[in-house]
Amino acid sequence: MADNKDVINCPACDKPMTKVYMQGADVSVDVCLDGCGGMLFDNRELEKFDEEHENIDEIADVIQGKTFEHVNEAEVRICPICKVPMVKQGSGKAGVQIDVCNTCGAKFLDNGELKKIRTFDDVSTNKAEALIDALYNKNLEDVLGENAHKDIKPSPRRKFFEKLVYNRLIK
Repeated sequence: MADNKDVINCPACDKPMTKVYMQGADVSVDVCLDGCGGMLFDNRELEKFDEEHENIDEIADVIQGKTFEHVNEAEVRICPICKVPMVKQGSGKAGVQIDVCNTCGAKFLDNGELKKIRTFDDVSTNKAEALIDALYNKNLEDVLGENAHKDIKPSPRRKFFEKLVYNRLIK
């Protein structure tokens, strides 16, 4: 989907969002500057800004020194582009739950979530992976005994331990 050019209202606080042109990526990100500080990324835009080395100077400049209102992050959001309910989805980093539109691919981040995603360090990831491996291997030994080595990592059992660790221990 192409960059949305329309002025839209924030899915969290319903205030008009400001388009912030990100020169290096040649896209505009919608930022709720007069409300909650949330950000809406059109389909695939978030991938351009979710790593710490990627440039977000334009966003940092417009939010610097601002105070944003608090919103209920658990509330179901309505996509301002498609007008359909968004779903909560784990970002895979830092235990952040982002709102995603399954119709157009837009992603809404509440105030501060972009920073959490960008600064999630690999040390935490390595510790989580070690804990997942330990829990997973111990469980396999308890359940399967000497056949434990035959199980493969991408099994549903492995995914259970990944969710357990990432959703409970890394926040």
